[in-house]
Amino acid sequence: MNRKAQTAIAIALLALAGCVSQARSGGSGTAHHSGSGHTSSARSGLAALHDPGHVTGKLTGPCHARDNGQLPDRSCTPGAIDPAVTQANIQRTICQSGYTETVRPPESQTEAFKWHEAAPAYGLPQGTEGELDHLVSLELGGDNDAANLWIEQGSIPNAKDSVENALHRALCSGQVRLAAAQKAISRNWTTAERVLGISG
Repeated sequence: MNRKAQTAIAIALLALAGCVSQARSGGSGTAHHSGSGHTSSARSGLAALHDPGHVTGKLTGPCHARDNGQLPDRSCTPGAIDPAVTQANIQRTICQSGYTETVRPPESQTEAFKWHEAAPAYGLPQGTEGELDHLVSLELGGDNDAANLWIEQGSIPNAKDSVENALHRALCSGQVRLAAAQKAISRNWTTAERVLGISG
């Protein structure tokens, strides 16, 4: 068998493995991505999509929040990042004052997603107190895809904001690396500071 045929078989097997993995995790709700720019990031293991200023993707339930609504369903909201933000350019992107306003979607889009997709997917009634939140925050290079959005229940502003700010300061001061911060907050924002060895 020649090298070209071996490569084609290897690619086909990898694609099949990805399909099997997705099928196994599809018992609960999922985020569906629209747009051809969706990739997987080797940096953090998170989905990557460059979608500044726009909510993208679809969220379908049933999704089940964890920790009394403080943590999202991992299969519905695993987190996603913007591949345009890299370790090499953080001082020109997320560490620049005002950066998040250049990529944040308008309120009309986020409110529509909150009540027409996130609330039904998570089984929350209209008017539930909580914030449509980016699991990986925009200030940490998160993106606006459905895979990164859920309604964090409770008062606004929420406790996650101080964690995001602490991680952002540590990242911009060189204390932690971008991929590590993104991975820690996507796994569990309540333990991210401890995992990274920083304090708020």
